[in-house]
Amino acid sequence: MSRSAGLVALVIACLLIGLSAGAVPLPLRSVWDGLWNGGSDASSIVRDLRAPRVMLAFLVGGSLGVCGAALQAMIRNPLAEPYLLGLSSGAGLGAVIAIATRAGGAWAVPIAAFIGALAAVALVYRLSLVSGRRLDPHVLLLSGVVVGAFAGALMSAVMVLSDAPGVRNAFLWLLGGFGAASWRALGVFSVYASLPIALLLFHARSLDLIALGDEPAQHLGADVDRLRRLIYLCTALLTAASVATCGIIGFVGLVVPHAVRTMFRPIHRTLLPVVFVVGGCFLVLADVVSRVAVRPLELPVGVVTALIGVPLFALLLRRTLA
Repeated sequence: MSRSAGLVALVIACLLIGLSAGAVPLPLRSVWDGLWNGGSDASSIVRDLRAPRVMLAFLVGGSLGVCGAALQAMIRNPLAEPYLLGLSSGAGLGAVIAIATRAGGAWAVPIAAFIGALAAVALVYRLSLVSGRRLDPHVLLLSGVVVGAFAGALMSAVMVLSDAPGVRNAFLWLLGGFGAASWRALGVFSVYASLPIALLLFHARSLDLIALGDEPAQHLGADVDRLRRLIYLCTALLTAASVATCGIIGFVGLVVPHAVRTMFRPIHRTLLPVVFVVGGCFLVLADVVSRVAVRPLELPVGVVTALIGVPLFALLLRRTLA
């Protein structure tokens, strides 16, 4: 079986597992009937509840995986990913502020999350500049952790002090989850995510160049400063859309690119699409674990991804500093 056929089989298997697992387990035959027969007993569960949840988890996981791969190439640091660089916390802070100020409309929270992610990126970037305005990848990662912790503290303060309806119930949302998934949420996320993903795929060759270093990339014709701004903008938008839709889910952008690089060549024209597919499958399966591990209760998906990502982060950190 070719790798492409294997990826297709992986996607189909993960989607079917996601549709069948839950508080009420469904056999695959019932899942199939629910998808294609509106009058079946399982149709409302499969079509209205699980299908948008599984599709949203797949798109969010793929988007976060692509963010991690792009940031790792740009910064040339294997530990880079949106959660560790403070993007997720900045987006979460923006979303919480929008909720606390009772901003209305389907687009208000995603826009506020995008502004928060951009502010976090700008602050991390400024903190990471060393003498001669040179960007230090190791200082950048440390700055991201500091900014993320600061934004998390501000989020907690806003949630405690605000009397806005629903803001005090945002703690579980900030740990990540797809309990509120719907076809509408899927549509909003798709609108936000389509353009930045397309731009990152379009600039795949430029990511190959910038991964070599700033000077080699400039000699080979890449506009490094413009490309860096574009990557920051695209990853901030994708992270903001993810946080506004399902809360903060960390370590997907760390785990998935490293897993894919062990099986595929690190050429971003191939790497980014595969990372998107594998990231989607990874988050769908993490969501399944969150639903069935302590059934009938539901774990936050961010807890599941952290339990996988933190040991990998420790291993990579040890190798990086060795």
